[in-house]
Amino acid sequence: MTKSHLIYAFSSVVLLAAALVFLAASRNHKDKPELPIMQQFSATPRFENQQTIFGKTYDLSRYDLHERYERELTNVCYTHNSSILTLKRANRFFPILVPILEEEGIPADFIYLCCIESNLQTRAKSTAGACGLWQFMPETARQYGLTVNDEVDERYHTEKATRAACRYLKDAYAKFGDWMTVAASYNGGMAGIKNKLTAQKVSDPMDLLLIEETSRYMFRIMAYKELFRDPYRYGFVLYSDQLYRPIRTTTVTVKSSIADLAAFAQKQGISFFQLKEFNPWLRADKLTFRKGSPASYKIAIPVAEDMYYDADKPFDIYDTAWVVDK
Repeated sequence: MTKSHLIYAFSSVVLLAAALVFLAASRNHKDKPELPIMQQFSATPRFENQQTIFGKTYDLSRYDLHERYERELTNVCYTHNSSILTLKRANRFFPILVPILEEEGIPADFIYLCCIESNLQTRAKSTAGACGLWQFMPETARQYGLTVNDEVDERYHTEKATRAACRYLKDAYAKFGDWMTVAASYNGGMAGIKNKLTAQKVSDPMDLLLIEETSRYMFRIMAYKELFRDPYRYGFVLYSDQLYRPIRTTTVTVKSSIADLAAFAQKQGISFFQLKEFNPWLRADKLTFRKGSPASYKIAIPVAEDMYYDADKPFDIYDTAWVVDK
């Protein structure tokens, strides 16, 4: 047999083996949906030029608006690692965050601002020093009522930081009267956006010439909303059991200093790691009541039965549009 015949025979065997593996996989996954078009090819996402957010519909047919939005939607669709993890985390955090926004009179769509700020990571920290789900800088956090010191940093407190973000957003709305401008100011600062609107003689923040980060910011929020509306359309195949489960907590109120948080956690039946996971605002290995401290702190303790992925135990799906097994 010649060398070319040997190569041909070997190639045939490899192809046959690959075909058998594919057929076996097909039989094992015959109940699974066909992959969406964006996972079969490197497809550019298609979208409507009319996009609604913050209760207002925006016409993106003008070339620059269309292309800027397409850039962010494409980025969200193809940054699979962060986008898919944000979708998974949303099932745990949206039930906590969205009711606070609604209670505070903030459009629920601002939840997508939180998504782009931190990817719903409670421990998120930027190189500039912004921290937590809402990425507060220290001085802004203190301005809006959050404690920031070496032992307690409420920028990492899910509920308190969300309330503080709502106060900021309401202040910005009182200044601008437009939620998209409010969103731009969350990244570019109220004074910065106001000065740009005046200097450039426009009223729509999407018409402003801004630094790239702020210019992209508004379109990223819209892109995240579109992804969450129908993830499967944009290439994300998620099953309900892959979403992160909500975990209930009980509360322990403490009114005096704790010298050893690891020992405190042990008494609660959890590890030091788990204590910090559910209370990331605790920044040290102790909790000291000092001058200016509140009368008490509330520490969240996870419910033991919710901490395990049990296939037989159902859990709530925040939005069935996120999963394929509706």
